[in-house]
Amino acid sequence: VQLQASGGGLAQAGDSLTLSCELSGRTFSNYVMGWFRQAPGKEREFVATISKNILNRLDYSESVKGRFIISRDDMRNTVYLQMNSLKPEDTAVYYCAADITTFPSRDPKRWDYWGQGTLVTVSS
Repeated sequence: VQLQASGGGLAQAGDSLTLSCELSGRTFSNYVMGWFRQAPGKEREFVATISKNILNRLDYSESVKGRFIISRDDMRNTVYLQMNSLKPEDTAVYYCAADITTFPSRDPKRWDYWGQGTLVTVSS
């Protein structure tokens, strides 16, 4: 499994950005997908997860709930993270992840596959 993330960049507070992550090498629809982030000097943390389409379950951290939207397109083998109303504290390297399990975990240690990360910087 290979994951290629893109879409990061520099934004101002209140702006929107959309991250994308394409999975290759396996059947995308078999995987639950997630986004995690890691700020300088901090541990990697859960942002959002999405189950396989048949279950249609979404999960968000409290810090992004109501501002971020995770979605997936099984035809394009891609998971998205739409980030609205960005805040300076959203500044981090964002990682997409994939796992073959049924119920996605908030614990990054339980995920099998990771993308390379894309940097999001939000200025005030």
